[in-house]
Amino acid sequence: MQLKATIELTRYSDHAPEHVLARAIPTLAGLLHSNNSSTYSVKEAAVYCLKRIAFRGEGSLAVEIGNSGAIPCLLRLLPLSNDKLQRVLIKCLWCLVNSADENRVTVARNGGLEIILDMLNSCVEDNCGKKRVYLLEIFSALALLKEVRKRLSELNGLRFLIESAKWGRMKSRDRACQAIGLLGRSWRARCMLFDLGAIPVVIELFRDGNGKTKVTAGNSLGIISSHVNFVRKAAEAGAIPLYADLLQGPDPIGKEIAEDAFCILAIAEENAVAIADQLVRILREGDDESKVAASNVFCNLGTYEPSVSIVRNSGAISILVELLRHGNLDVKGSASGAISQLSYDRANREALLEAGAVPILIGLLGDHSEDMDVRTNVAEALVNFSHDMEQCDLVAEVVNGPSFEFMHTRVGRLRSSDDQTVSSLRHLSVEQLSHDPELV
Repeated sequence: MQLKATIELTRYSDHAPEHVLARAIPTLAGLLHSNNSSTYSVKEAAVYCLKRIAFRGEGSLAVEIGNSGAIPCLLRLLPLSNDKLQRVLIKCLWCLVNSADENRVTVARNGGLEIILDMLNSCVEDNCGKKRVYLLEIFSALALLKEVRKRLSELNGLRFLIESAKWGRMKSRDRACQAIGLLGRSWRARCMLFDLGAIPVVIELFRDGNGKTKVTAGNSLGIISSHVNFVRKAAEAGAIPLYADLLQGPDPIGKEIAEDAFCILAIAEENAVAIADQLVRILREGDDESKVAASNVFCNLGTYEPSVSIVRNSGAISILVELLRHGNLDVKGSASGAISQLSYDRANREALLEAGAVPILIGLLGDHSEDMDVRTNVAEALVNFSHDMEQCDLVAEVVNGPSFEFMHTRVGRLRSSDDQTVSSLRHLSVEQLSHDPELV
């Protein structure tokens, strides 16, 4: 009678009113509690019915199932059941953790993590097929919980997290990639993830993912590659062109991630050369938003002493000067920021002079209708020219004017407020990035 009623409810579960299904959940959960072996088929039918119900109600019925006490029963049955029931149980748990975040906590706190890992360990890939993918997707959902991530290393679960980022639906792979990035904030976990081959897997997801997943993968890759040895591997695996694409993409968060990642990858000199080439291309061919982002990266690279000559040799300076001359307000703002930072270097000042920057800088300083941030950056560059014994005569007339005096005072205040930050960035070294966990 129970079996027949459960099968009938399953048949109508796609169309029955949600309040009717909600009232049936405690009864179905109760069927899972019985220890009578004669009810094995009833349990299988109840699990299948709960799976169907979990899809209804936009997650609300999945929450009801989680609150009914069904999840501990499902987990208890999972390692003891035959193959047929096990597949139904796995699919039911898959539905529950994908439909409601609360259920992930319930699964994790009832031994679900250990059970899933044991099954993945015992499940041979060639024989498990779809079942393994479901297990990996359950695991990726659990891995978003901090309490789960804390235990992955001791449970030898990191390798399955990397596998989860490689197989399954894009939504699940995105979750696994996000968890990899969160774990990568720990120095020890970052090294373990690198040794387990996380970088090529994340780069594959970066390349093949949709817009949201590309942002997730780009962020996680930037985190786990934050070591001088790792940045080279990331670049060798194709990270730099992918970040260039992200920098030119429509997502503003993606642009910020790409900017930060380029500054990390540029710690290795060969990477900095490749990055500068990509940025020069973007300055020439990109839209205004991309040009702003590329100029911001050049500004940051100008604070890192080993990259200064690379920026100069890339041909970026003449393009930045043209953008300062003809760009819109945002482009002028970022280009002037890059020029002001690059002007701290004597050889860069010579390159700026050859590109015709000085008359443009003087003109912008005297234009009181110009944006204040642009004028501040311009004044900073002119201050650097005025302190150069070989080039100070070029700006002698303007430095004695009232506009320069006002902006010089403003620049002085700004310099004193962020001098410590700029100084620390300018003297960042490969050795620091290799050995100081506080930097990464």
